[in-house]
Amino acid sequence: MTSDFSLDWLISVDDHILEPAHLWVDRVPRADRDRAPHIEVDDNGVDAWVYDGKRFPSSGLSAVAGKSKEEFSPKSLSYSEMRPGCYDPTARIEDMNRAGILASLCFPTVTRFCGQLFMEASDRDFGLVCLRAYNDWMIEEWCGAAPGRYIPLVLIPLWDPAAAVEEMTRCANKGATTFAFSENPEPLGLPTIHDVNGYWDPVMAAANDLEMVVSMHVGSSSTVPRISTDAPFLANLAWGATRTSGAMLSWLFSGMFQRFPKLKIALSEGEIGWMPYFLERAEQVLDKQRHWVKKGMKFGEHEISRNVDLDTLDIRATFRDHIYGCFIEDTHGIASIPDLGSDNIMCETDYPHSDSTWPNCITVVKQQIAHLSPEIQYKILRGNAERLYRFTPAEPPVLAGV
Repeated sequence: MTSDFSLDWLISVDDHILEPAHLWVDRVPRADRDRAPHIEVDDNGVDAWVYDGKRFPSSGLSAVAGKSKEEFSPKSLSYSEMRPGCYDPTARIEDMNRAGILASLCFPTVTRFCGQLFMEASDRDFGLVCLRAYNDWMIEEWCGAAPGRYIPLVLIPLWDPAAAVEEMTRCANKGATTFAFSENPEPLGLPTIHDVNGYWDPVMAAANDLEMVVSMHVGSSSTVPRISTDAPFLANLAWGATRTSGAMLSWLFSGMFQRFPKLKIALSEGEIGWMPYFLERAEQVLDKQRHWVKKGMKFGEHEISRNVDLDTLDIRATFRDHIYGCFIEDTHGIASIPDLGSDNIMCETDYPHSDSTWPNCITVVKQQIAHLSPEIQYKILRGNAERLYRFTPAEPPVLAGV
């Protein structure tokens, strides 16, 4: 399992797709093609997605693969300006081989990270048709282009838990083992995981029974944290892990894992260096505050704890059994492995976004973990991802000159 060759490949649990132009027009009824997401070219020759009366140009920072840092720009760009690996699964495999990426889990772009596009549509019934078309395309065409090289990530109709369960079951029967969810549904106008009426309970019960991982990408709340109203973007972006730490703490104290013991969540593109501190802080808070909280007392405007047994809640065990993080470049996180453990850490490449390490992905990760034992390196590079997503990758390709 830990031969030199096996350590030359990684599984990335967070990459991205720039959806190809044919995705929906090939999969919805002919009469609906004009109202399904489709690409139109404006008078300046720039193409953009059009759906539900709105126009969605592609950000240049979402497709920087093949460009130097000096060329990065948030300006809109057309598909003709992108590297084909951004939107073509066969071309992506070539780029993966170049970077030592054995397999990849990809989040969508125009739908946003957990399918908010369809929830916000004026016609949610047709939004569900489009969402299902995306899932079929993801499983059949994107992943089907190279079996064993892609982990299928599907979307659910966030606005209808019963329909979400139906879609989860349908996709699980087609081989999907994970679905996209929001790090914080409240900014989307949806109940949180603490909802007193249990809005999300059917979804999480289905995830538990189907053993589907709840994948939450940073930014899936459609918000960007702001340090202050006039803080520059670079400061806010560097501060972005606050969203992921908030999601982890929210889930730890939600009681979800006590009620659904097989439920697992993955915190995508959130890094891991902050995890040891917040686990320690959560333990301190639980130890010192749980007694008055158990009595149902409130502190100011904060909500009381519901659906969680604070006497049996074990922060470290809950993390170990249910929560997974990933990193692109995180020296502090790797240094914390003696405290954090090595079973809940996976790597990512963020291709083709501006945080990506492509084409040096395997080199960058191996430099950070080279001091660890081969067994731990293997787990971080691919073993943990294979176990979490119940995924068997293809055999690593034999590259020319290797």
